[in-house]
Amino acid sequence: MSHKTINPASLPKPSGYAHGVLADNTVFLGGQTALDKNMKIVPGGIVEQFTQAFSNVLTTLREAGGQPEDLVTVTIYLTDVDDYMANGREIGRIWREMAGTEYPAMAGIGVTRLWQKEAMIEIQGIAVIPQR
Repeated sequence: MSHKTINPASLPKPSGYAHGVLADNTVFLGGQTALDKNMKIVPGGIVEQFTQAFSNVLTTLREAGGQPEDLVTVTIYLTDVDDYMANGREIGRIWREMAGTEYPAMAGIGVTRLWQKEAMIEIQGIAVIPQR
């Protein structure tokens, strides 16, 4: 099986990890927090952090040649599940704006902490790119 590392130039340069790996037609999307291009967690709350983290995931997916509808599974790690749920309508609206209404299999997992102390959310996924 061939594989290719996917590291979009518009995302922070990775050190010790890859933003994604394309193996045949499957893209394994590494966990993305709300880091901006300056390696800072975006200001604001869970909605702003979701938007940035999901944008980072989709940037990597598109760099690999995929589209949001190619996502087959997404895992969301959260430091405050209740906060995420309280903002669920807004987060859902943002998802639909960014990725449409084709939803993958999903899991939300509460964690005590993420890599960056300011991070409230981390999103990873897997996509399968069909022959186009």
